[in-house]
Amino acid sequence: MSNDNGLINTIKSHNPFDRPLVVRSQDIWVTGFPDVSSLNAHASDAVFDAIERVRTKQQPVIGITIKAERGLGKSHLISRIRRRLQADGSALFVYTSEINDLNRIKGEFLRNLANSLKQIGSQGMSQWRELATAIFNEAYNKAFTSDEMVRHFSEVLRVNSKVVEHWTDRVLGIKHDIENPDIIAAILWTLSSNPSEERYAINWLAGQELPQSRADALGLANSSAQDREAQAFSTVRQILDLISDYKPIVICFDELESILMCNDAGFTASQVTALLAKDLYDKIKRGVFITAMFPQTWTDQIRALKEAESVTDRIAQKTIELTYLKSEDVIALVSQWLRDFYDQQGVTSPNSVYPFDEGKLKELGKERPMVRKVLQWCKENWTTELTPSIHPVESAYKKELAAIESRIQDDIEDRTKLANALRFSFSTLVGQILENVQITEIADIKSRSVDQGYINFKIVGQENGNVVKIGVAVLQGVSGRFLQAGLKRLIEYKEFDLTRGCLIRSKKISSGTKAKQYLDILLSDNLGGEWVLLKSEEIKPILAIIYVMKARNDYELTEAQINDFTQQNRILIDNNLIHEILSNPSGQIPEDAVDEDI
Repeated sequence: MSNDNGLINTIKSHNPFDRPLVVRSQDIWVTGFPDVSSLNAHASDAVFDAIERVRTKQQPVIGITIKAERGLGKSHLISRIRRRLQADGSALFVYTSEINDLNRIKGEFLRNLANSLKQIGSQGMSQWRELATAIFNEAYNKAFTSDEMVRHFSEVLRVNSKVVEHWTDRVLGIKHDIENPDIIAAILWTLSSNPSEERYAINWLAGQELPQSRADALGLANSSAQDREAQAFSTVRQILDLISDYKPIVICFDELESILMCNDAGFTASQVTALLAKDLYDKIKRGVFITAMFPQTWTDQIRALKEAESVTDRIAQKTIELTYLKSEDVIALVSQWLRDFYDQQGVTSPNSVYPFDEGKLKELGKERPMVRKVLQWCKENWTTELTPSIHPVESAYKKELAAIESRIQDDIEDRTKLANALRFSFSTLVGQILENVQITEIADIKSRSVDQGYINFKIVGQENGNVVKIGVAVLQGVSGRFLQAGLKRLIEYKEFDLTRGCLIRSKKISSGTKAKQYLDILLSDNLGGEWVLLKSEEIKPILAIIYVMKARNDYELTEAQINDFTQQNRILIDNNLIHEILSNPSGQIPEDAVDEDI
């Protein structure tokens, strides 16, 4: 009887289905939802078979396109593939879903590649470290594990500060196709037990410009922003070729239906990504490409490409369609969720679908539902007791906010993402009065191509009867020449039709540099500009709302619902970062700005 009471109390106090029922891109890397291996088993089996064919060198490269309507379990499937590869170590896994700038697709993919390889692999350490260990073991005929290699690196570095240089030379003796030796050096630096050195090495591999002092310490060359974009595809190819020497690589393109519609050439996000996948297919030695999309995207966009045949011949050597659930699938899905839930709670249920009626679940299965519809039904039918009403956006917002906590170090260095988030936020505040400024318009900066990309947008408004035009430049995650170039534009009020310049950045600007000279001009009484300190706690809620908005279709939410939630909770209108951008400039350098090297 006590167990019955415990079960009843558990059911009354917990609803395992009362959570966001969407697998988002960040969920691919975590345990996430219970995986029901029988669902879409035909698709995962086909992928694992392709990986094995590549691993055993029966085929060098295989392209697979997965077509599925929203809610049929694309992301669940991708998560299953990632977990299998993490468990058996048969391949390294790269996932790309978020493209912030379609005009820089190669640089964006390099960033996604570097971030994916930061994730934990089959040896309990990052995939970067797995790769570095494999490179060293081949060059020196050793058999270190990644854990042993990190300790070995630390021991040798203590007595030989040139260890990376020496190891790089040894590797280049057997890797004759490496065009940029710094790639080898940076990969070896990921073995450092010093988190700062490891982080800066990965940032360099991701195509970021390093503070010159850090670049010098690691022996890595800094390139200009233009050069880095031009070199991005070559860097990608060399990294992928290095991986292919040891293991296949599985590259997954997901969420192609981006709200970013077109690049300068008029291609949609899905078309740009498909063309990139084609180019990668032609260049890499060994790998499996998985491209996941809606059937309509395939028909209306991929098949509409001028190069459609050459693209589809590569990315869709095999096409897999995900299926709607049958009655037995519904039972398996609900049983797995309940089994995990009851195990966590330490109670025993009388049958696998309790407290639901198996007959009702089978009836639901006859409708050939999507996974999400079944889980939603379970959520709504869990208990008849009234529960406090919560806003439909709340659980999605909390999910995204929690996910940001784990990756804020990356997000806060992504200036394009930050700028897009701030621009969107201010666009929702048009008509509002904050800090005595009535926002009337959020406008693009009209500029020549050489000046584009430095000032992100312009806030136009009325302040005490006067027109204000605030140019906002997010100069985070940059240093050296790009920082200097950005500040130079920000003080050219007449050229860019500004009344005030606003720099957004968290890190100090070194004295004695040209950038510091431009900063002093910006903050002078003559120009009356502002440096707003970027703080992670203030940008997190803004990013969370942006992520919810971008994934609103997945969460089955509307723009109106999200805007209502944002207004009810005053997420933007009370945000200190928003207020600081609009407030009267202090003309001061923020005291809390951190050192560039931290």
